[in-house]
Amino acid sequence: MPNRRFADGEVVMGRWPGSVLYYEVQVTSYDDVSHLYTVKYKDGTELALKESDIRSQSSFKHRKSQSSSSSPSRRSTSRSRSRSPGRPAKGRRRSSSQSREHKDDKKKIIQETIQETNLALLKPSENNTRRYNGEPDSTERNDTSCIILEQKLKPDLEIERVLEQYSLRSREEEKKKEEIYSEKKIFETIKKIEKASSKTKELEFGGRIGTFMLIFFLPATVFYLLLMCKQDDPSLMNFPPPLPALESLWEARVFGVFLLWFFLQALFSLLPIGKVVEGLPLSNGRKLQYRINGFYAFILTAAAIGTLLSFQFELHYLYDHFMQFAVSAAAFSMVLSIYLYVRSLKAPEEELAPGGNSGYLVYDFFTGHELNPRIGSFDLKYFCELRPGLIGWVVINLAMLLAEMKIHNQSMPSLSMILVNGFQLLYVVDALWNEEAILTTMDITHDGFGFMLAFGDLVWVPFVYSLQAFYLVGHPTVISWPVAAAITILNFIGYYIFRSANSQKNNFRRNPADPKLAYLKFIPTATGKGLLVTGWWGFVRHPNYLGDIIMALAWSLPCGFNHILPYFYVIYFICLLIHREARDEHHCKQKYGLAWERYCQRVPYRIFPYIY
Repeated sequence: MPNRRFADGEVVMGRWPGSVLYYEVQVTSYDDVSHLYTVKYKDGTELALKESDIRSQSSFKHRKSQSSSSSPSRRSTSRSRSRSPGRPAKGRRRSSSQSREHKDDKKKIIQETIQETNLALLKPSENNTRRYNGEPDSTERNDTSCIILEQKLKPDLEIERVLEQYSLRSREEEKKKEEIYSEKKIFETIKKIEKASSKTKELEFGGRIGTFMLIFFLPATVFYLLLMCKQDDPSLMNFPPPLPALESLWEARVFGVFLLWFFLQALFSLLPIGKVVEGLPLSNGRKLQYRINGFYAFILTAAAIGTLLSFQFELHYLYDHFMQFAVSAAAFSMVLSIYLYVRSLKAPEEELAPGGNSGYLVYDFFTGHELNPRIGSFDLKYFCELRPGLIGWVVINLAMLLAEMKIHNQSMPSLSMILVNGFQLLYVVDALWNEEAILTTMDITHDGFGFMLAFGDLVWVPFVYSLQAFYLVGHPTVISWPVAAAITILNFIGYYIFRSANSQKNNFRRNPADPKLAYLKFIPTATGKGLLVTGWWGFVRHPNYLGDIIMALAWSLPCGFNHILPYFYVIYFICLLIHREARDEHHCKQKYGLAWERYCQRVPYRIFPYIY
């Protein structure tokens, strides 16, 4: 560390920034990092000066004695003469015209600086303004401690350097500026920390390798199931099924029909019918608005289908080109997923999905990088969640029913087909009637919109959930009325558990203070939300999943027990819900902490009471 030359409290001569004038100042402090002295002028102004801009008073004694021996008028005259641009200093040689011009240029720069200073001295009205800007006023400039130093002629670059280095602000203004700068630095640091903390650290579905494999495995699974249902003996022992020619899997007309269907549902969703509600608060506190008109879109779709049937349109066209429709939907979902990921790269950090912001391309592409991608007010994820796939599921089931009647020359569909169509129609209508409840699910609040949801909504739901109806077309099953009645009761038990549990959760999340929910008890959490410990949520931790599984079983039972293929949906649903349950458990444990541990002690069973 270099030794400091001037001590605190020492009275020295400090140069006023931007000039060659020195004033009597007192050293108040010294900064070891910047090597600047903080000095205080007589008017209270504090400035930071370099050591080269400070002189000891002893170096001014000789000049001061000379100037004091002259009269004020004499001093003024001598100053004016020395500042005259046309008169060089005495005793200096004029060896050449170049040296004279060079020296005159130097003196002109100094003269202009001193003239500006004297001009300020002649304007008393500007004294207050000068004082406000941190400069001494004219009376203080005429103080005996004020000494004009003209020992050396500084070049113009030196003056420009001084002007750039110093700002004529008071010490208080400098401190305010430093505080604002510090606050900005803190804010930027917090933003960087938040950005780092918002990254997805725990990867699901096997991480990058697992999600890469699922991008190919999910479409392959759909095509395998559909090919197996087409076989006379859809036994798992008949693997692999005969593969069709690749050119038979694609037809432009089929793809055009799919696009027409998709954009027709988009048009229905944009109609100004139905109420507009707000979703749950996002991470930035903002609430998005959603138009609830899914049930109206279903009614309009039913009217359109009825009109087509009245004009003898053969809806079993869907059955005849079922594989081609699945390929078209898969291709469209892939293109949509690519678009979603590319646009998400420009999305703000707060609009990214908590579970799809890992920084890994494949993983974020699969799980969804952006939480709520929108084109204007059109929410892509919310639209695909309920409209084209879910309503399309009902249309496909109806096409299978008509195909069964045509292929088997029946005047009425089979009882098994009626049960499957009726149960699944109830499920879809319930979802559309209670459309607002989906706004509190993790699909909307947590999961991004990527390949997983795009493929699931547009391909998996309509083509796998309709597997029982597709199976019954080629493999009719006869059931008795008592069996049908027992299956119907089972389905309604599952539906009652599913609907009442979801209604309790949705109503409690939206308005915990609702008098209608006064009978519900809950455990308070640090987040301000409560964990229900009575009603269905006091029975098991995920009663809605229990209802889902019971309904899935009821949908498969009309297909009989000749093959396990119709029960794939039940097996898949159990695996899916166990995965979701494990994810929900981990998420809730992180979110609610000790409150969740208390809840788990209070409600020990996860999905199946007394079993799991």
